[in-house]
Amino acid sequence: MSEPTFRELGVSEPVVQALALRQIDAPFHIQRLVMEDALAGSDVLAKSPTGSGKTLAFAIPIVERIAADARTPAALVLVPTRELAAQVGEELDDISAACGLKVATAYGGTRLTGQGKRASEAHVLVATPGRLEDLASRKMIDLRNVSILVLDEADRMLDMGFQPQVDRIVRRLPDSRQTMFFSATLDGEVGRLASAYTDNPVRHESGDGAETVEEVDHRFVAVTQDTKLDTLIGLLGEEDGHALVFVRTKRGADRLLARLKAKGVRAAAMHGDMPQQARERAWEQFESGKVTTLIATDVAARGLDLQSISMVINYDPPEDNKGYVHRVGRTGRAGRGGTGVTLVTKEQQADVSRIARRLDLTDEFSKEGMTVAAPLLVYTSRKGRRGGRGGRGW
Repeated sequence: MSEPTFRELGVSEPVVQALALRQIDAPFHIQRLVMEDALAGSDVLAKSPTGSGKTLAFAIPIVERIAADARTPAALVLVPTRELAAQVGEELDDISAACGLKVATAYGGTRLTGQGKRASEAHVLVATPGRLEDLASRKMIDLRNVSILVLDEADRMLDMGFQPQVDRIVRRLPDSRQTMFFSATLDGEVGRLASAYTDNPVRHESGDGAETVEEVDHRFVAVTQDTKLDTLIGLLGEEDGHALVFVRTKRGADRLLARLKAKGVRAAAMHGDMPQQARERAWEQFESGKVTTLIATDVAARGLDLQSISMVINYDPPEDNKGYVHRVGRTGRAGRGGTGVTLVTKEQQADVSRIARRLDLTDEFSKEGMTVAAPLLVYTSRKGRRGGRGGRGW
């Protein structure tokens, strides 16, 4: 049985044609799951891995359900970072024009006055919580006409400490609205937040529940501090496309950029201490191909989406399996292939091997001759204290 088309899911002809102009002819899995409920106006909880095509899963229903003569802003998309705000805004721009709608973005690092005017006049507003709360508290924007709310990458907004701002923003919105909630997980605090913001939601989960990036070739490479830079340069030489290199700290990004430039590598860096204009310039250089290597910290790279990212390199390994999926998910997006490489020093092998174990990547990890460490086990002593292997109460 063939999969349904956008038309068969209820998408209008103008939007179908706008998608076709971008060579988007068949919906992805998360779009097929969500579309009919979202178009019907139901609240939606969607668990979807990175790179699954979720932006269109909420963008299409927004432009279909908002009238061109609606009071503005009529739809609000909250995202955790300015880079993601810009990219979601661009995605919406492509299809909103087909329905006579205007889209605006609001995020920090740019002038409030211009953003406030554009935001108040747009049918669809894509914003980061901090900047939107600032605009609303200054009465530069009225959120009482919002009929559709989307929280994109809600788990990351919680991780970044945005819940207080999001709570205050939601209190400014009408109770009679449609809410769509997209997150890599719907467990724990994220699940509680979803329940508080939605009314009788329909829940959808894309994928088989495994937390990994299936379209990616995963590699783990043993290095020392002395060989780490040369190994990175060798990996960069293997790829014809764009490479995204993750480091743990802002200072580490600047330091690695200087070392790569000294070796003749065309690279740029992106991190949270950089002015917004500098971050946008780095991304534009990367996107255009003027530089083919972008060095980034986790927060700066959240939401970055470029089809030509063929390799992600963890120069500094992530702290946990969630961080690994977020990073490596910048390649292999929406069914495309890619390569994820993690450089591992001897001191890091135990921790990284446990990440590999949790993601069912132990075979890939052990190919380099590295040993997979035993799982960390936690015990509770008779006095109720927690401890590790070898203590009393094991």
